[in-house]
Amino acid sequence: MTSLLGGTFNPPHNGHVALADAAEHRFGDEVVVVVAVRPGHKEPELDGDIRLQLARAAFPDREVEPDPHERTVDMLKAGRWREPLFLIGADEFCDFLTWKDPEGVIARARLAVGTRPGYPRDRLDPVLAKLSRPERVEFFEIEPLPISSREVRERVARGESIDELVPHAVAELIESHGLYRRP
Repeated sequence: MTSLLGGTFNPPHNGHVALADAAEHRFGDEVVVVVAVRPGHKEPELDGDIRLQLARAAFPDREVEPDPHERTVDMLKAGRWREPLFLIGADEFCDFLTWKDPEGVIARARLAVGTRPGYPRDRLDPVLAKLSRPERVEFFEIEPLPISSREVRERVARGESIDELVPHAVAELIESHGLYRRP
């Protein structure tokens, strides 16, 4: 069985790594990191090749590959993986119903939703209740790491350290390429 961790990874941070590690420990599946080259829901400031490099630096012991599809459901329809487990965080799950064809996503993949201890179930249950196949969603707890890619980008732009937010190799790439700096 394969678990997929998809995203823009703009940039990848320790929270992404923790989610992959926790899922691997919980489910025992190989975790493949899938980088959205041209995500349909946002316009990342870095191109897909650079974000792919960053993801490979963040996940050196995992398979990391580009996803040419704009939406998750389109990637799953392409059929490279059979019945994968798609990993997302609880905050993403709260927005799951706004994704393109969420029912198509859960028809092709089971969802594993990483929640922090004490995360309010009353934010998750309404989403689960609106899905035709809620049994395809499984919640599991992860270490609470309140980090966002936006915070990393903002700290880099201000010239602040990001050493505790991202893997060392990611920090080195950001520094050496001068990424996320304000002109």
